Amino acid sequence: MEIDGKVFVVTGAGGGVGRELTLALLDQGARVAAVDFREESLPQLIINRMGRVDGLINNAGIIQPFIKVNLLTIDDAIHVMSVNFSGSLYMMKAFLPHLLDRPEGHIVNISSMGAYAPVPGQSLYGASKAALAQLTDGLRSELRGTKVRVTLVFPGAMSTDIAKNSGVVMAASSTSTAASKIPTTNPSVAAQMTIEAIQRERERIFIGSDARLMHLLVRISPRLAARVIYRKMQALLDQQ
Repeated sequence: MEIDGKVFVVTGAGGGVGRELTLALLDQGARVAAVDFREESLPQLIINRMGRVDGLINNAGIIQPFIKVNLLTIDDAIHVMSVNFSGSLYMMKAFLPHLLDRPEGHIVNISSMGAYAPVPGQSLYGASKAALAQLTDGLRSELRGTKVRVTLVFPGAMSTDIAKNSGVVMAASSTSTAASKIPTTNPSVAAQMTIEAIQRERERIFIGSDARLMHLLVRISPRLAARVIYRKMQALLDQQ
């Protein structure tokens, strides 16, 4: 899909990758409905104002408190699933009928490396992103034969304020030691890679060397991959 002249809806546009996606799309000539919340009348509000929608990017997401499942409250679990999975589902249900009526359309769902690589202390977050990934792959199959394309994005660790924006308080010592040892990708790089995936109609992309490496390692040895991640995250988890 060519970006110039198209209209996109981007969720989670208030910061991080969502903000960079919005700026990059605007820079390439698109019009963007940048949203950071959802209401029942959102689709009609946007279509009335913009005239049409050509693409939907489900970027909004939060992490869970950095604790094990045994200590995670049901309320926190429901909140993470509601934002990361249900929110994207609602947006797709809202805009898909309109996209199917367009000459061409594109849906992008931002999943996570956590969808296929187990991260201790973020098990529910990983489950929500794995559910989104499976839904995305299923939707792509259902849409074959139509002019709506679907891209699934697996980012690794990103240099964003997702913990702060998720209301997750991180211990100062853990942030300066364990967290700082984890390589991250700049949001602007992730945004550009995502836009290129739309232009090239790619079905899946992995953002960051960590996402690509862990994807390969999980396919070779899931047990080894889990051990590697555990060693990297243990110090961070122990301090929460």
